[in-house]
Amino acid sequence: MQKYLYICARICKVDFAKMSQTIEHTGRIQRIDGTSVQVLITQHSACSGCHAKSACTVSDSAEKLVDAETDDTSLQVGDEVLVCARRSSGMLAVLLAFVVPFLLILLVLVVLRAFVDNEALTGTIALASLVPYYVTLSLFRSRLKSTFRFYVKKLS
Repeated sequence: MQKYLYICARICKVDFAKMSQTIEHTGRIQRIDGTSVQVLITQHSACSGCHAKSACTVSDSAEKLVDAETDDTSLQVGDEVLVCARRSSGMLAVLLAFVVPFLLILLVLVVLRAFVDNEALTGTIALASLVPYYVTLSLFRSRLKSTFRFYVKKLS
């Protein structure tokens, strides 16, 4: 898998040496269950920090609940925390959620265009090819969940 991440990084001209090795979001603890915590994070669009956002209808934000792990027993519901994940997990998530489906659609379109003259049918079949892909991903949900691990750090 590292080989594919390296290829994606080279194509997109990303220098991992200059990037932090973790992805971080601040959030507030909603629920604690042993070593597992549920954190509410607010996800902002790229333009949410713009000074003209009040006049613009494009800016938006969404709240997400993230399940994370911690060893810190001093955490309480309502505490501000930092939700962290490895950057490689983020790259793998982008690869599985966007790159592979795009390449699958492209491959199916190219192959079917050689055999089928109806473009509407070709496009429909190409889009339908995503159904088995996402069903397969959902079958491996528990394995993927163990791959994509989040942990929290208490903010001081």
